[in-house]
Amino acid sequence: MSAATPDILLPDHAEAGPRDGVLKPVGAVLVMGGGIAGVQSALDLAEQGYYVYLVENSPAIGGTMAMLDKTFPTNDCSMCILSPKLVEAERHLNIELITYADVISLEGEPGRFKARIRKRARSIDPDKCVGCGACVENCLVQNQIHLPHDGDIRVVLPEQSEELQILDDILQRHNFDSANLIAMLLEINERFRYLSEPHLNYVSLRTQIPLSQIYHVATFYSAFSLTPRGKHEIKVCMGTTCHLMGAPRILEEICGILNVEPGQTTRDGLFTVETVNCLGQCAFAPAIAIDHHHFSMERGRCREVIDQFVQSHAQVPA
Repeated sequence: MSAATPDILLPDHAEAGPRDGVLKPVGAVLVMGGGIAGVQSALDLAEQGYYVYLVENSPAIGGTMAMLDKTFPTNDCSMCILSPKLVEAERHLNIELITYADVISLEGEPGRFKARIRKRARSIDPDKCVGCGACVENCLVQNQIHLPHDGDIRVVLPEQSEELQILDDILQRHNFDSANLIAMLLEINERFRYLSEPHLNYVSLRTQIPLSQIYHVATFYSAFSLTPRGKHEIKVCMGTTCHLMGAPRILEEICGILNVEPGQTTRDGLFTVETVNCLGQCAFAPAIAIDHHHFSMERGRCREVIDQFVQSHAQVPA
């Protein structure tokens, strides 16, 4: 870990002492806080000819606005408004960004003071940073995952269990290669209908892939689920055509029959209901899909179609 940067003292931008009994104006301004208000203030002052020190406590400017979706009153995308200002502030010749820093003290009087700022260690060279994010992905602290001991995993997955044997077979088919992580997770997800915590721990242990990286993949793709899924997945299309043809009423009817909400699984583990943006079946709107079967659905047919899958499941020998 690199050492903390020593305190810095902002330079005095005006000559000391009065002239004709009046202090000469200071040509620099300190703006504390790099949110939208601080950034806009810095830009306005910089355009008036002042040299601006923009100090932000966090590693990056943007503040809370960068986390918002829409902004009042025009409902514009917050990043569409904020991004150009962030770029302009970083490139403006009259603005000096001091991020990941704290203001320690202010000395002087209003209109003429000196600020002492402490910059915290950042372990990178800001002059070489291009914002690629590679340092975050490869951070040693972030990837230092404390995996359960081998014995702990064996308690959850007994050594001679069929479940453990299935996992080993899947991993072995892919040579325990980290490059095949997605393929391995797809097989496990298809076999068990979800990715459980013991499954992911075991994959990490056998492949030596950081658990954080495995969770990063498992939570990014919608093909994976971290909660148990039903034997049959009911997908209700909510695209424009299906929506206009009554998809919301179809969804309401199906959820009422199964007594679940969208995204939930029935208590018997037979059905999971979810919505999708498009099934590619606009000519048959409103459309639903159960597993790999597509249906042009009417509200009165929902129970009939669901009962077909219930009966087919009951006829399968245990």
